[in-house]
Amino acid sequence: MKLDCLFRSSPSFVGCLSRAMQVNPVFVESGVVLGAVLCVHMAVWNQHSWCSIALFIQAFYVQHKWDRLLQSGGAVFQFRPSANSGIVPASMVMPLLGLALKEKCSALGNVYFERFSMVITVTGMMLALFLSLIAMGVTRPVPTNTCVIAGLAGSAILYTTKQTLTVSEVIEVLEVLLIFVYLCLIVLYLMPRCFTPGEALLIVGGISFIVNQLIKRSLNLSEVKGDPVNYFLPVVVVGSVLLGVFFALLFCFMESETWVSSLFFHIMTAVLVLGILMPWLSLFIGRHPLMWLWDFVMLNDRRLCLVGYWVFLAVVATCVVLHQNHQRQSGSKKHQASTVVRKYFHLIVVATYVPGLVYDRQLLHVASVGCLAVFLLLEYVRYFRIRPLGQLLRQLLTLFLDERDSGPLILTHVYLLMGVSLPIWLFPTICAPKGVLSGAGGLVPYAGVLAVGVGDTVASVFGSTMGEIRWPGTKKTMEGTATSVFAQIIAVAIFLIFDGNINLNSTYSWIVGSITLVAMLEAYTSQIDNLLLPLYLFILLLL
Repeated sequence: MKLDCLFRSSPSFVGCLSRAMQVNPVFVESGVVLGAVLCVHMAVWNQHSWCSIALFIQAFYVQHKWDRLLQSGGAVFQFRPSANSGIVPASMVMPLLGLALKEKCSALGNVYFERFSMVITVTGMMLALFLSLIAMGVTRPVPTNTCVIAGLAGSAILYTTKQTLTVSEVIEVLEVLLIFVYLCLIVLYLMPRCFTPGEALLIVGGISFIVNQLIKRSLNLSEVKGDPVNYFLPVVVVGSVLLGVFFALLFCFMESETWVSSLFFHIMTAVLVLGILMPWLSLFIGRHPLMWLWDFVMLNDRRLCLVGYWVFLAVVATCVVLHQNHQRQSGSKKHQASTVVRKYFHLIVVATYVPGLVYDRQLLHVASVGCLAVFLLLEYVRYFRIRPLGQLLRQLLTLFLDERDSGPLILTHVYLLMGVSLPIWLFPTICAPKGVLSGAGGLVPYAGVLAVGVGDTVASVFGSTMGEIRWPGTKKTMEGTATSVFAQIIAVAIFLIFDGNINLNSTYSWIVGSITLVAMLEAYTSQIDNLLLPLYLFILLLL
């Protein structure tokens, strides 16, 4: 009788069956992250790698609590909708990054950077544990099982920290945690719906670590050493944070769209750059930054050619934006940029970064940091409607919004820039003889171009145009993922032809496996893939 009723109501039966067969994408995403954790654990195999497994287990339980909070509206702040909390993939980035860097530097006997990598690992674990405590503190009723698991994982991590770090290193970790708490309160209050909890952990945690390192080095200038190129990014990040927080608080009490407010914005920005950031940067590089930059760019004709080529590509990207906006204005119906159109910028980024990676990575490092500063400044101008460009930028960039730009900020282009630049900024030059790593490590600077510029672009274009078979529980297609993997393998072959410094030895299977694992993460994650994918591919290639 029951079977007869089921077949008579076949539409509802099919619906129930399809729902039963659906796969929870959070579980698959966590499984992919677990695969990356196990890869790092097998390569490193020390106390911290065991702690990373414990951290993953507690993050998996805590993510469930965070997802329930977001669905019920019980979270303290407003997070980005239509996405899960992303605690698992975000919690593991800094610990795995520190473990991979430690393994690479310990093989070369660099004790200082090995200790520094351990600080990165423990800092990432502490930030993840803090975010877990917040979730359990506001969940009602109190999740007993999750509290027990988090307590066991936290105890193991604290014990390992006591055994492996010195007192000064523990204080450094606590300083980062303190900065993270205050920055989280400010950022999540002033920028609602811009981040998921995981994205906030990843971005604000990274900023907190950079701020602490810059303060530490500023107080010990006698110990400052290394390439001057490496100091541009920390100064730009700290300056951007100071500028954004100052004007966000100021414009809560005054109108930002008037000419007087706009003039004040421009004057204060000039004062910050010329009166604080420039002198600050000169302390690290020993010269005036503008004079150093002039000599740096004019060093040889190749650098001048690269700069001219990049200016040409910037003009092309601007023309694409203006052309798409002209089509929207001339069209009879509401026009929105398609996925294929948005991926034009990914192709432009590939065309920008590959020549820089092949011919002059130092110049590319400085240029990408300068581009980040310009992007953030223009976003402030757009967000605050600073005259004369604020309203124009708001009209031009609205065309390229997607579902992830649900907050007051438009960060898609910033994430794209950061995604392809992070492997360059994080590259452990001090642990690389002659600036090159052996084996799969030779592709580490290309991780952003591979994961975002090639893989994500091909997956989106082929998946949206020709994809038919969808991965269970997600909108992504198997055809898109497969073409993404093949395209990245072809890109690796092209890099081998043009970059003679890459020597993969016998690591081809590891490279293909790493690319496939990250492609699966792209298929199932609802976080900002422009940030997550390059970082995970960077970690795997570094092993």
